[in-house]
Amino acid sequence: MSADLLPYTADRLAQARALAGLSDEALRIRAVTAARDKHAADLWALTLAYLSSETHAGVRLSPHTLRAYRKGVEVLLEHAASHAWNLLHPGRREPSLYVAALMASGLKPATVQARVAAAGALYRALRWAGATDADPFADVKRPRDRTKGVVKNPPYRADFVQALLAEANPDEQLLLLLLTHAGLRIAEALAVEWSHVDLTRKRLLVAHGKGDKARLVPLSARLREALLAQRAGAGTAPSGRVLPFQAYSTAYGRLQQLALRCGLEHEFRGFHAGRKYAGTQLYAAVKDFTRVAGFLGHEQVDTTRRYVELPEDDLEAAVEAFR
Repeated sequence: MSADLLPYTADRLAQARALAGLSDEALRIRAVTAARDKHAADLWALTLAYLSSETHAGVRLSPHTLRAYRKGVEVLLEHAASHAWNLLHPGRREPSLYVAALMASGLKPATVQARVAAAGALYRALRWAGATDADPFADVKRPRDRTKGVVKNPPYRADFVQALLAEANPDEQLLLLLLTHAGLRIAEALAVEWSHVDLTRKRLLVAHGKGDKARLVPLSARLREALLAQRAGAGTAPSGRVLPFQAYSTAYGRLQQLALRCGLEHEFRGFHAGRKYAGTQLYAAVKDFTRVAGFLGHEQVDTTRRYVELPEDDLEAAVEAFR
């Protein structure tokens, strides 16, 4: 990474300020140079500065989202280099051919969509810097996945969750319960602070959910027990985060090893299946997608429908008495 492009990188806001604080011409020249050289690190720095300063989520964009964007920028630049793209003035048909190449490589539609989103972010950053007026991915058709998300990645089964909870140490158990009982996203779970926990009212504040939206989540009896145990181990007046680790990779490794200890490593599918488990359990109890959407922090109920697994015989009792 060139030192002159990133004079200070202590945090995302400082990095964004370092670039945004340049004169229009200086920023344009640096962006044009990075695009000409297809310099991955410099173009990612530019994209990150744009995302941090010019989007709704800003510096609160989750690490998971940033990893996906960075990977997408790198993949686009590799393709552009091997196919002699002029990044600032790409050929009219090049973006569609790029999407076709991604599909031909065997990537799933959701991954292709993520790659295209990252490419779009790169070009928004280049326009923000005044380096180009090009918006080559604006009209590109993105593949649609006809398979429902709840079918591709269904909720964890109850016996899997219970097996992990039985084997988990207190930290792992708390993480699991934040996912499978509170329905939190992994970034939300890792960010929970003791000041967000209200054991008396049996609720938890998700201070910065997706899109920086806050919501209150009810606490199950088992999750309250785990929080009480964690608080007892932390002292009489704990502060800061409730979990001792904050890195996505650490949390993933802990649960992956836990599944391995249980002999269930092949059933471990990351964090989102735990969140779907919570949504499915709640829907079974309340039969109301709107209430489940509020619980999970979904803006659209249609999103919630992709999280809830309905039993195959869900309508059996309802139609039994048809005349």
